[in-house]
Amino acid sequence: MNDTIATEPLRIAILAGGLSHERDISLRSGHRVAQVLKHAGHSVIVLDIDARTIGALRAFSPDVVWPLAHGGHGEDGGLQNVLIALELPYVGTHSDGCQRSSFKPTAKATVRAGGVLTPDSVTLPRAYFSQFGAQEVLGVVAEHLSLPVVVKPNQGGSGLGVSYASTADELRSAMVACFSYDDRALIESYVTGTEVAVSVVNTGNGPRALPPVEVVSEGQYDFDARYNPGRSEYFVPARLDDALIQRVQETALTVHDTLGLGNISRTDLILDDEGTPWFIDVNVVPGMTENSLLPIAAESEGELTSLYDALVRNPLVHP
Repeated sequence: MNDTIATEPLRIAILAGGLSHERDISLRSGHRVAQVLKHAGHSVIVLDIDARTIGALRAFSPDVVWPLAHGGHGEDGGLQNVLIALELPYVGTHSDGCQRSSFKPTAKATVRAGGVLTPDSVTLPRAYFSQFGAQEVLGVVAEHLSLPVVVKPNQGGSGLGVSYASTADELRSAMVACFSYDDRALIESYVTGTEVAVSVVNTGNGPRALPPVEVVSEGQYDFDARYNPGRSEYFVPARLDDALIQRVQETALTVHDTLGLGNISRTDLILDDEGTPWFIDVNVVPGMTENSLLPIAAESEGELTSLYDALVRNPLVHP
């Protein structure tokens, strides 16, 4: 792409909202990204995903689409398949990589095969608790993994349905909370340490890791702690020595490559007391609000606008 073309404004459609539990955060992400891209000189519309979206996309005829629907159907490859079928270039990951990443047990198994450590876990459908008996199943789980554990939905993000459990009573309550978001629960051994998020971007020259963001929150880093100011504090770059910063960045790059991800991802890690990174989760459509971790990392290097501009100029193009 020559310099003349590179400076031309683009027609960009951002897809946000939809019917996910993370609808409101998705809309905040979409409007925040639109604001930045408009500042960069582009023509941008934000479409709330509904029955009119495909018609609106055809009418607008965008140069590139940026899907920012979080969780569930926004990240499981379905929305990406629609864009591929419409032959629209988009910012993100191919549907194959989305599917590998969206289902947490699959993501854990894949990165483990790639040499990344991830906590032991079991995944169980809601039906097992009626078939085997909830008390019996939870007893087996607690014996196998040992408490404390973290219970989380099979899919989704933003800390929704995620609970810490250190007692049998807390484990029962955590399962109830989880099943309100998903019919399958991932129960994972709890790892203590420093919580670090590392975003990876690819603007055409290969994946690179942004500065890691250290997260310190009052209590659990849940939905409220993520999106409402005051409960969480962020340090970027993370308060780690250079060797550990490089190690967590390399781990995130391995996760990105192993899962076959595209323009953008965010890997959440726990760095234990021995300096070992443990894979917790990966997001292929990470939050992009003013409080989200990827924008915080990009802003720390003064490259938020230039990064978003580079991403829309180097989308995934599918024949």
